Amino acid sequence: MLDNADYTPRLKSLYKDSIRAALKEEFGYKNDMQIPALEKIVLNIGCGRAAVKDSKKAKSAQADLTAIAGQKALTTVAKNSIAGFRVREGMPMGAKVTLRGDRMYEFLDRLITVAMPRIRDFRGVKPSFDGRGNFATGLKEHIVFPEIDFDKVDENWGMDIVIATNANTDAEAKSLLKHFNMPFTS
Repeated sequence: MLDNADYTPRLKSLYKDSIRAALKEEFGYKNDMQIPALEKIVLNIGCGRAAVKDSKKAKSAQADLTAIAGQKALTTVAKNSIAGFRVREGMPMGAKVTLRGDRMYEFLDRLITVAMPRIRDFRGVKPSFDGRGNFATGLKEHIVFPEIDFDKVDENWGMDIVIATNANTDAEAKSLLKHFNMPFTS
């Protein structure tokens, strides 16, 4: 689907056609290069104690993250040995993937339109920005994505999602994500 030469993700064309113009008018940018844009989305699943007890759990998390992202996920390993937690240096502890380009827009579209509405008692995401225009949120269960088959899931993983933008301020980044219909709480 993403390899088709004439295919453009829905949110990418929305950004080019209407969001850029709306942001330029809202913030009064003089140059088109000042308009904020998405740079990357980083997904992370940490297995924690489950990976210490069973090393196959990290491989399971990597397979699930690969299915969600549509791109091969990397296994993350422990940097230090911690005897109290029975963690050894180099032990697989989770998985991560960085999305850019068309895959980034496709993931954001699935996150906003499919996964977030499937979250139980969902009332929106808290607007937590880092001061430089990057947004971070988390999911308690990775099974809200349609790519994951509940019957084959051995454990529910939490998931960190970081959306990096080239916006200078949090207000610009929040406005950019609001134009993508990110469901922020007040």
